[in-house]
Amino acid sequence: MSHPHPELSVPPPLADGALRIVALGGLGEIGRNMTVFEYSGRLLLVDCGVLFPEDNQPGVDLILPDFDYIRDRLDDVEALILTHGHEDHIGAVPFLLREKRDLPLVGSRLTLALVEEKLAEHRIEAYQLEVAEGRTERFGRFEVEFLAANHSIPDALALAIRTPAGLVLHTGDFKLDQLPLDGRRTDLNGFARLGEQGVDLLMVDSTNAEVPGFTPHEREIAPVLDRVFAEAPRRIIVASFASHVHRVQQVLDVAAAHGRKVAFVGMSMVRNMGIARELGYLRVPAGILVDPRSIAELPPDEVVVMSTGSQGEPMAVLSRLANRDHPAITIEPGDVVVLASSLIPGNENAVSRVINGLTRWGATVVHKGNAMVHTSGHASAGELLYAYTLVHPRNVLPVHGEIRHLHANAGVAASSGVPRERIVLAEDGVVVDLLDGTARVVGAVPCGYVYVDGANVGSVAEMSLKDRRILGEEGFISVVVVIDSVTGKVTAGPEIHARGVAEDDSVFDEVRPMVAEALEEAATTGGADHYQLQQTIRRTVGRWVGGRFNRRPMIIPMVIES
Repeated sequence: MSHPHPELSVPPPLADGALRIVALGGLGEIGRNMTVFEYSGRLLLVDCGVLFPEDNQPGVDLILPDFDYIRDRLDDVEALILTHGHEDHIGAVPFLLREKRDLPLVGSRLTLALVEEKLAEHRIEAYQLEVAEGRTERFGRFEVEFLAANHSIPDALALAIRTPAGLVLHTGDFKLDQLPLDGRRTDLNGFARLGEQGVDLLMVDSTNAEVPGFTPHEREIAPVLDRVFAEAPRRIIVASFASHVHRVQQVLDVAAAHGRKVAFVGMSMVRNMGIARELGYLRVPAGILVDPRSIAELPPDEVVVMSTGSQGEPMAVLSRLANRDHPAITIEPGDVVVLASSLIPGNENAVSRVINGLTRWGATVVHKGNAMVHTSGHASAGELLYAYTLVHPRNVLPVHGEIRHLHANAGVAASSGVPRERIVLAEDGVVVDLLDGTARVVGAVPCGYVYVDGANVGSVAEMSLKDRRILGEEGFISVVVVIDSVTGKVTAGPEIHARGVAEDDSVFDEVRPMVAEALEEAATTGGADHYQLQQTIRRTVGRWVGGRFNRRPMIIPMVIES
């Protein structure tokens, strides 16, 4: 656990009539979005997502929001509202419900269906309230109006949260695509109406705030996909987020137009598209879907594989294809691979490795860098500016983005006429109070990363990750020494074994007498307790290895008395 801003003190008790906002994730990073709203002793939670680990977090499967801030107050929670069904907004819901299983879940139809699948895996049943745009619900002192938000997944919602402290408009993830595939546009009329009523705080998606202009329409993707399909001589493999229903719909439609069959590959892709199809969000042309096991029986120019792994995830389908360890599909020369997704910050190296691997086996890789095969689900700077002029908020809190995105969004807000002193830049754990029409930072609470490692949740600390990084990058050396308990002289050893440091343990013959001499010297000077002897071994071996190999491996000494 860490304190996000040492210069900020613990916040004072919440003043009467004030609304408190604390982000437990999503401010300063792309992922694990979760925000706590507090009014008059009651809490409303918005989103509960995960962050995916980077290369410097070995062995970590997921990163959760830090629930410590609310752990002792879960009985005060009125509801958990989910803005949409992406993993960075719903992935941590089962872990929160482990803490309190009767927390009410509120969301749109597709969002709750995706959450339901997650809860079933964890054997959790929860109360769910399905909502839709145009609906208003009351949760204790919080009245929430739901508005349509266009995003890269159907059924996304923006939230207008009313309390006696004022009106907060939370955009969720959104863009202003005026030609959406499903015809569902962001409710700009609703934004303008709320602006006329007076929005005290606008919380705005910052992901694309650095990108000038407007995000391209989803419909601009179809002609590019059509050209790729027309020119592909063999199989086509399209990798996308497993929740991107709109992109999958486009692939199905283009495949049908070119007489190709489609196979869904990847557990999450199969599961999510099954849900979307069952609920009517995905329209599947008759006879187009085939079992992945039948791909080999079809002519290569009649096959499309719709897979996961667009971010280079090690165990996802695309990475396994690049490594040639997928049980059913092998990349062959002439295959075309389409990466139909944006690149999540931090995944650049992993995606590059996958592209290089696929290219090595003869595939042509089409991605956003060389073709218009994907468009973002987030508003660019021009759209943000348009939203600000519609809403003309009294205060602004940029959300959902890395630090640079939050600052860029603040710049857009200022250019729209919002006074700089009314733009609040906060990070995870920073406490913001809305009181008397003004939002201000009042303190910070501890808010660190919670790592999921297999079945372990929260037991992996930063020191453990540091040890893992050392093991992975620098190697491991064990040193076993037997000493006489009376004289302190070495009677056996040192026996030295290493992994990841040298090819042959015989290279340590040079340092073995140095270790014995250092131990006997320590014994004669009175430094013969176990801890001091272990430290002597570490120092001696560490200095020698540093000079010999220019490495700093993990050194584990073991001293045995005889």
